Amino acid sequence: MKKQNDITNESYRETIWRRFKRHRLGMAGLFVAAVIGLAALLAPLIAPHDPEAIVGPFAAPPSLDFWLGTDQIGRDMLSRLLYATRVSLLVGILATAISTAVGVVLGLMAGYFGGWLDMVIMRFTDMVMSFPYILLVLVAAAIFEPGLWSIILILGFVDWPGIARLVRGNVLSLRETNFVKSNIVAGMPLGHILFSEILPNTIAPILVYATSVMALSMLDEAALSFLGMGVQPPAASLGNMLNSAQSLTVLTSQPWLWIPPGLLIVILVVAINFAGDALRDAVDPKGMMEEKG
Repeated sequence: MKKQNDITNESYRETIWRRFKRHRLGMAGLFVAAVIGLAALLAPLIAPHDPEAIVGPFAAPPSLDFWLGTDQIGRDMLSRLLYATRVSLLVGILATAISTAVGVVLGLMAGYFGGWLDMVIMRFTDMVMSFPYILLVLVAAAIFEPGLWSIILILGFVDWPGIARLVRGNVLSLRETNFVKSNIVAGMPLGHILFSEILPNTIAPILVYATSVMALSMLDEAALSFLGMGVQPPAASLGNMLNSAQSLTVLTSQPWLWIPPGLLIVILVVAINFAGDALRDAVDPKGMMEEKG
C-alpha cells in the first residue's frame, strides 16, 4: 500500500526516470552513449596526438606508442577516432535539433489552425516524404559544397517531415481538450497556447522520435563522408576514416584502419536506439495508468 502511495505521489519526471531505469538495455545504452560522448568532449585533453599531424610510421599496427596504430600517412588512429566521434555527435545533435525545431513549428501550425494552412503544410510534407530519402540527401550534398556545416544543414532540413506529422496528430487531439478551449475563451496569447499549453503535452513522443533521427543522422553523415561528399580530409570523421577500407589490402591486412571507426558507429547507433526504446516505454501513458490504477 505504501509503495502504491509513493507511485501516486511522485512527479511526472520521477515516474519517467523510474520506468526508464527498469529497461536494462536502455540504461546500458545511455551509459555507453554518455561515456563515448564524454570521451569525445574531452578529446583535446585525452587525445595523445594532434589528429591531423604525422607522428609515426605509415600504417603502423597497434603498439604501446600508438594504441590503435597509425593510418596510411602516419597519423595516430586513436586521436583521429576521438575527434571523429566529436564530429558524428555534433552532426547528430545539431541536425536533430534543426529538424525537430522545423517539424515542431510546422506541426503546431498545421494541427492548430487547420484549414488551408494545414492542407498546404501537409501536402508539402507529403511531397518531401515521397522522394527516396537517401537520394534526396545525396542530391542535396552534391549541390552544396561538401563540409561539416553543409551536412548538418542538409540533414536538418531533410529529416523534419516525420516530426511534423507526429506533432500535427497530437495537436489535432489536444486542441479539442477543455484546458486548451478554456485558454482560448480567456483570450490567452496564441504563443502561450501553442508553446506553454499544447507543446509540453506532446514533448514526450517528440523526444522519442528525436532519438531515432539522431541515430539516422549519424549514419547519414558517415555514409556521405565515406563517399567523399561529407566532412573533408584532413579533418577526421568516422565516415572518411572508413574510406580507406575500400582497398582489399586494407580490409585483409590492416584491420586497425577500419574496425575501430566501423565498430564505434555501430555501438553509438545501437546505444542511442536502446535509450530511445527505453524512453518510449517510460513515457507510454497506458503503462503509467496501469501502475497508478
